[in-house]
Amino acid sequence: MTPPPLDGLRFAFGTLSVLPVKVTRWDREAARGGMLCAPLVGLVLGGFSAAVGLLLLFLGTSELLAAVATVAVPAVLTRGLHLDGLADTADGLGSGKPAEDALRIMKQSDIGPFGVLTLVLVLLAQVAALSQVYGDSWTLGALAAVVSATTARLALTLAARTGVPAARPEGLGAAVAGVVPVRGAVLVAAAVTLGAAGAAALVGSYDVVRTVLAVAAAVGTAELLLRHCTRRFGGVTGDVFGGLAETAATTALVVLSMSL
Repeated sequence: MTPPPLDGLRFAFGTLSVLPVKVTRWDREAARGGMLCAPLVGLVLGGFSAAVGLLLLFLGTSELLAAVATVAVPAVLTRGLHLDGLADTADGLGSGKPAEDALRIMKQSDIGPFGVLTLVLVLLAQVAALSQVYGDSWTLGALAAVVSATTARLALTLAARTGVPAARPEGLGAAVAGVVPVRGAVLVAAAVTLGAAGAAALVGSYDVVRTVLAVAAAVGTAELLLRHCTRRFGGVTGDVFGGLAETAATTALVVLSMSL
């Protein structure tokens, strides 16, 4: 039988990326392991996006083009899963309708005006922030790409903690809602924060502080959105998880672009 840790890794990479990993188990234990491993998916995807951005810069492209490519890579490697979730969540929240009607709007295949506007603004913010960081330092830009992608998936781990209900009885949100013990979520958050700080230390002590603040701000902003969605929808859905990831990634990039 496949060891539980490997089941969790398969679940994480098989559901949160397009990488050729087959999910062999779809039970609560595998989901728990998968959500605990979610930041590892972000680490890998962030590494790919940073590599593409650095390659384009090395070939002589502008920081803006490198930033666009860096943002595009995670979207491609997730089939736009989180961006789609962000748009659907924005439509559900923006509708102002009761939970049942809002959830029905989110489940529709089309994207409404709130979703389109949110996608445009979020992607512009991500590209603008990354472009600025690349302009300051290629190394900082690569670090920002990895930290933002990893922190985005950390937001998923925290949102899957015990006590956060599912809004629907079916779907990915229901499969992972409440599977992560609070203690486990806190330990993963601490590990991601320490890892990000350690990576930033290779750049300079000033960037350690900024990176830790970026992780904290991203997690805090995602938590605020999570609580609002839980109140509005009665719990989380797969779309809400996607919205949380993109919100955390954007917040991290914006903080990392600031001259604090």
